[in-house]
Amino acid sequence: MINKTAFLFDLDGVIIDTEPQYDIFWKATGEKYQLGIENFEKIIKGTILPNILSRYFSHFPEKTQQEITVANQTFELKMEIIPVAGALAFLEDAKKAGIPMGLVTSSDDRKIEHVFNRLPVQQYFDTIVSADRITRGKPDPMCYLLAAQNLNISPENCYVFEDSFNGIKSGNAAGMKVIGLSTTNSDESIAQDCIKVIPDFCGFSLPVI
Repeated sequence: MINKTAFLFDLDGVIIDTEPQYDIFWKATGEKYQLGIENFEKIIKGTILPNILSRYFSHFPEKTQQEITVANQTFELKMEIIPVAGALAFLEDAKKAGIPMGLVTSSDDRKIEHVFNRLPVQQYFDTIVSADRITRGKPDPMCYLLAAQNLNISPENCYVFEDSFNGIKSGNAAGMKVIGLSTTNSDESIAQDCIKVIPDFCGFSLPVI
């Protein structure tokens, strides 16, 4: 692997500001099925849907799990796709600088295609690792290690941009440098596990890194 820097980005809460919308959906889902788990919508942040279903809904019949899957897919197609402040300008600057970039998300290919249709950012990424390409989701490092392998960049030379606890754990477990975005969790709650915390990409530039 070559000695070059790469940037790896989560999607929700990093590139697009969708986490508040997911909070509404998953909070309502947890209440509908009476899970009785406090802050359920926060706990599952960064987790792929199959893991959510297997961990929290395995005691429900398969029909119910399918209902949740369909409801989630329908919800995602109606979400507002709004970029995190400064994200598009940062992606453009990094692309012009020739920095390899990857999108590493717990979303599946269907969701990613929908986002790309609404927000033209696909051209910035040299690799895309979705939930459909892995067998172990965040906080397991599999997704980030696969992205580094795709880019032919050593993990220690990768910068990960993440917002969720599970995503941050995944980046650290991969041996990468994690920059946290406080779009989902407070600065204080993620600072100890990140080399830097930013509220968004406004005022954040390549020289800072």
